[in-house]
Amino acid sequence: MALSPTSTPILLLHGSWHGAWCWNEVIAHLGPYHRPTLAVDMVGHGLRARRPECLTVRPFAPEALATEVSPVADVDLDQATDLLISQIERLGRGGPVTVVAHSMGGPVLTRAAQQVPELVAHAGYLAAIMPASGKAADQYFTLPENADALVLPALRGDPRVTGALRLDLASNDPAYRQQLRDAFYGDVDPVVADAALGLLTPDAPLGMMLGTTRLTRDGWGSLPRTYITCARDMAIRPALQRVLVEEADAAFPDNPTSVVTLDSSHSPFLSMPGEVAKIIGGLG
Repeated sequence: MALSPTSTPILLLHGSWHGAWCWNEVIAHLGPYHRPTLAVDMVGHGLRARRPECLTVRPFAPEALATEVSPVADVDLDQATDLLISQIERLGRGGPVTVVAHSMGGPVLTRAAQQVPELVAHAGYLAAIMPASGKAADQYFTLPENADALVLPALRGDPRVTGALRLDLASNDPAYRQQLRDAFYGDVDPVVADAALGLLTPDAPLGMMLGTTRLTRDGWGSLPRTYITCARDMAIRPALQRVLVEEADAAFPDNPTSVVTLDSSHSPFLSMPGEVAKIIGGLG
């Protein structure tokens, strides 16, 4: 497929605890589309991560895992948005970019698209929080539509104390590790799932979940958007994903969301990267 004048560059944004690495297989499958593609790390994640000291201090103190204030406790949605906008500008060199966000990358994309809609050609949400105007991401996770999700029960400590959503990635408890696999990688090859768990960042900044964005018709509401639902998602349940789309369409009925469904867990970039690439390659 040749690059056409309307084929914009593609920027891929990961979700909480993950990093740019999670998009590697999708990027490989995007090659035939001949579109400049870049996966980036969010603030506090990937190569920008900062880890709590309690994870490396020996002897290990379980109580510290639950109480130590996170080194990313100061990270908020403003910082995450500023970084994403700079990454969009660098990739697009002043022109618009197709941006696809996974999971908790969604609120960051939403804020950035509202602030600089001229730089976002298409907003794609892969099993992502796509917050309504004035609503924080954390308001969605406790809705009845997400009642049986597996992520909140896996958190360690009180996020209001630590300033982070903390996972015990060093745990040797088989049941806990299986809970993490089921939450994120239910349909991923077990060997790949274990490798992915080893690459996760333990602390996701709570502040990113608390920020809100006022959406306008000439800002985020003006952009073409696609929501990719994951039918077997145990992190952001399919019923909650439908709520997100319904809220967006109710707010901006003249610009409805395009919806594509994958029969996957929360991480189809690992379980079906070819299918994800096919969808993304057709955006923008």
